[in-house]
Amino acid sequence: HHTRLFPNNHRDRSSTDKSGNILPGTVVDSKICHPTEFDFYLCSHAGIQGTSRPAHYHVLWDENNFTADGIQSLTNNLCYTYARCTRSVSVVPPAYYAHLAAFRARFYMEPDMQENGSSMGHVGKTARTNGEFGVRPLPALKENVKRVMFYC
Repeated sequence: HHTRLFPNNHRDRSSTDKSGNILPGTVVDSKICHPTEFDFYLCSHAGIQGTSRPAHYHVLWDENNFTADGIQSLTNNLCYTYARCTRSVSVVPPAYYAHLAAFRARFYMEPDMQENGSSMGHVGKTARTNGEFGVRPLPALKENVKRVMFYC
């Protein structure tokens, strides 16, 4: 979370972007990574302001037998497919989408919560402390959106 990557030579403009950060798509998979596990750092985005923060990926299971270069390239390419942004993002979009889905699902798990995270009164707190907390059912999908991928 606190790892930052810097170019070897800040004066070499071919190895930095306009803000002095490493170039988008930079991968580090040796020296600072775990010696036996499959992990890597990827800075897939251009730093707009300040120092870019690379994402640290751990490959837990690879049933497709990707090479290290293959999975790193796929991960970088996926970062260009986020629907809410025209630029590359710092973490793969499935992780962003999972975060959005979890954020929205929270309103079904904690119906008394508002979007800013505050509670709407003491009723929700009482129900949680007594263990009588129910889950609202998800709303039914309309027919015209059942086969459409949509992320809010």
